[in-house]
Amino acid sequence: MNHFAPLALPKSGHATRSDTFPAVPDAKVRFSVVIALYNKAPYVRAAVESVLAQRLGDLEVVVVDDGSTDGGVERLADIGDPRLVVVRQANAGVSVARNRGIALARGEWIVFLDADDWQHPEFLARLAAAQARLPGASVVATRYADFTAARPTLEPSESAPLEVIADLPRRWRQGPAFFTGSIAIRAGLLKDMQPCFAPGESCGEDLDLWLRLAEREPVALLHAPLVGHRMDVEGSLTRLHLGFEPPFVVRLRERAESGVLTPAQRRSALAFAAHIDVDLARMALAQGQRALAWRWLARARHGATGLRWWRTLSMLIAPRPPRLAWLRRAMRVDAAGGVASGAAQ
Repeated sequence: MNHFAPLALPKSGHATRSDTFPAVPDAKVRFSVVIALYNKAPYVRAAVESVLAQRLGDLEVVVVDDGSTDGGVERLADIGDPRLVVVRQANAGVSVARNRGIALARGEWIVFLDADDWQHPEFLARLAAAQARLPGASVVATRYADFTAARPTLEPSESAPLEVIADLPRRWRQGPAFFTGSIAIRAGLLKDMQPCFAPGESCGEDLDLWLRLAEREPVALLHAPLVGHRMDVEGSLTRLHLGFEPPFVVRLRERAESGVLTPAQRRSALAFAAHIDVDLARMALAQGQRALAWRWLARARHGATGLRWWRTLSMLIAPRPPRLAWLRRAMRVDAAGGVASGAAQ
């Protein structure tokens, strides 16, 4: 087996890596944790330290600095752990940064972590145990906990159930099952799918990958919250452009109509796309754009048999549109979490 050549450590204590190194797994590295960094200086050190503090230690942390201007990389300069690798690039967006991290990863499994999130010390060990229970699995995830300021106290159960998700779009309509920082994928699978994250996109680019992965492999979900996800105060829903479907939904429809999916996958994909269109209809309605809301609701015809579609119709018929804050609460209650779950870089 080919391995990476030994890495010279700079005075900062952590390694740097060139893209010219061969992108093959290293037998000594089980998990590669990829962190895309852009202007998260107050948080990135805590994120990195949460990985280095994992009970399961055969890992590496690959930080891809995407042209930060706030000195975030300098916050890592005195971490004297050779498992930390830092690479820099001109600003190209979170998708390009993650794709580069995938290309550089040496581990058997690849995990992602946003630079303002953190991992419970048992996270990787629990993932490894779940993989041992399902040795044929290529995608394994855990639950997570949202937070805004103080980290949540996570006390994962030793007997947490392991769910196998065969139909991710249908499962996701019940609410986000996991998020970017709580999933592990076999490196070979990801490297075969490069570019994994759509360059230039920052809304739904992660869910786009999870949906494409789930069309090939089931997802094993451990029902234990083992990662903390820092919530964007404004929420990811604000990144939706009400005049257009998110690009990942357009691609999902294209796959569904192209014949590459099974009949069951096609039905589930179209139902999920309709779910997002209902979200768009509700957002348009909350902003007083009734004509646009009618357009999105009509497009969501595959969801017309569901309660959410009819609730949205009743909102449209009502003489006064709902307030945006109320609508956001209603969307959460109705599990309209598909796009809202995407974590920012």
